[in-house]
Amino acid sequence: MKTISTYLLISLALLGTVACTNSEFKRTKSGMQYKIFSDGNGSPAKKGQFLKVQLAEKLRDSVLYSSYGGFPYYIPVDSPRPIYSPTEIFTMFRKGDSAVAVLLADSLVRKSGGQLPPFMKRKDKILFTFKVLDIFQSQDQMLADRKLEADKEKDREVKAVEKYLADSNINTTKTEAGVYVVVRDPGNGPQVDTGKQVVVHYTGKLFPSGKVFESNMTGPGNEPLRFVIGQHQVIPGWEEGLKKFRQGGKGTLYIPSFLAYDQRPGPGHTAYENLIFDVVVDSVRPAPPTPPTRPGMPMPQSIRPGTYPIRPTAPHK
Repeated sequence: MKTISTYLLISLALLGTVACTNSEFKRTKSGMQYKIFSDGNGSPAKKGQFLKVQLAEKLRDSVLYSSYGGFPYYIPVDSPRPIYSPTEIFTMFRKGDSAVAVLLADSLVRKSGGQLPPFMKRKDKILFTFKVLDIFQSQDQMLADRKLEADKEKDREVKAVEKYLADSNINTTKTEAGVYVVVRDPGNGPQVDTGKQVVVHYTGKLFPSGKVFESNMTGPGNEPLRFVIGQHQVIPGWEEGLKKFRQGGKGTLYIPSFLAYDQRPGPGHTAYENLIFDVVVDSVRPAPPTPPTRPGMPMPQSIRPGTYPIRPTAPHK
């Protein structure tokens, strides 16, 4: 995806303003610094309306998150409150505006009473940039637009997977839901199916780079994963793709984002991430009456549905 490079290009002009004197920035009631770039046309957003924005968050030289070049954010507008947050300036936004908001890490700690994450220092500045694409009067209007954007994004990501497979001469079987599966060895034991407990070793890779972000194949922590198909303990792409195997099967799953984390940032810290998993099905057996609990061995985030946070927990270059 072009998310990071697009963000850097679009926001260069905005970021340049941060190097200027603080007098060029205004302050909210809580003390947050901000600057809005506007032509003054149109009406400002009001409570009860919805913003459609591209946004990015930057810390030092690291982009923590960016939606530029990808799926936009839809944010409800509320009455501004002095809570040291970019939400304080949402009612100042007009359609077409761009904005910069700067939060000081030490002020954030002081005002919230919380603690900074380990990768952040008290003297840091957290930079948010916004581009207001539209303002919707009602939730129905927002949801209709969001569906159109989601359909376009789904189509883009599926085409990206199919182009990658074609360019790499990778032959796959496509499941009904849309997972692309390479079956290197189908296995010769019981079939993976709904209601069966499977034991799996895997390696997760970012798409299209193939960079490994998680693995239990070899080395320390290589304990296999146990879960029951059909109990929604894993992302949909796993439940779909693994049904192409029997016990002893080996292969690769190419999972479009809508069958992984959809609009939520995944292991690569961006929304709408396609993912790649090499898998080995060690065992297929009837599900136990009660799923076993294993203290200290939580299921990894990369295959759990809906577990990656809206904001990542570490800088992403």
